[in-house]
Amino acid sequence: MNRYLGVFVALIAFAAAVVIGSTRYKAKALETERELNFARIEKDYMERVGWIRSNPDEKGYKDEVNGLFRWYFHELNEHLNRFHGNRKFDDYLTELAKRSETIKDVADKKAHYEYTKKVFDEFRNGSYSPLWSGTDKGMRLDVSSASVSSDRGKPQVRLAIVLWGAQRELRDESTASHGITAVIKKRMVTSASFNVTWKLFDEKDKLIGEMNAAGDPTTKVEYPELYVPEFPPQMVLGYYPMDLVPAEVAKMEIDFNVASRSPTGGEALANFVWKLDAPANWKLKPGEKWEGAEESVRPAEDIDPTAAAKAAQSARK
Repeated sequence: MNRYLGVFVALIAFAAAVVIGSTRYKAKALETERELNFARIEKDYMERVGWIRSNPDEKGYKDEVNGLFRWYFHELNEHLNRFHGNRKFDDYLTELAKRSETIKDVADKKAHYEYTKKVFDEFRNGSYSPLWSGTDKGMRLDVSSASVSSDRGKPQVRLAIVLWGAQRELRDESTASHGITAVIKKRMVTSASFNVTWKLFDEKDKLIGEMNAAGDPTTKVEYPELYVPEFPPQMVLGYYPMDLVPAEVAKMEIDFNVASRSPTGGEALANFVWKLDAPANWKLKPGEKWEGAEESVRPAEDIDPTAAAKAAQSARK
């Protein structure tokens, strides 16, 4: 009997090993299938988004952009149904909570996630409706919203932006020892440097002031997929806080300049110009002081568009 007991134990152990091995193989095969299907969705998206980024007709773009998102999120929903994905899209927060004791700037990382998730939800529920959009050098810049809020008791306009198509590169920063990879690490490097200028005009198109923001937007998210892996690829998010402008401002011209260098060395210098009538809630009350303003000397032609014509007329005389 003892002789057969050993055989039975060996058979049970072998069967268990087969079951475990088969389960692991099926799990690995399913994960590979999931990755390939998601890669297919991203590939199809990149083939469709080229026209969305370059469409010169602003109205046409606004009419079509949510059509692109409807297709994308339909495919994504089918993917999540098939592979039982997380519909809360909060895996980043779960991982952050597990490692919060060893990670610096947890609050900033959480804020970046929440900002990214908010934009992601706008895309997903079909409510994305940018105030203004422009295209240049293969990139598209949207001013997605402009809300007035208080920052430490000071009212400001918060200009939220979405940049499509900035050049980026996934870099392998894995470490190796004696030919064996010790730590696998990949980092997405996005090239997008910003500079924004606000020009303020009165009712007669006379320049009465300028503001400049040299540098990146606040809460700049260069790689949204880090926080929400399902986020549509190749976008940059952020916002600019803008002080309220003097009451006499009637028109504004906001120049967004973006430099993006490709991994092959070429550089795109894109310029997006938004001309608009100054909204009433962006203005100070009559008589309120424009804090932080500095006086500077400018040529008369820069200040008053009629000055150049007057000068030319005088020269002809």
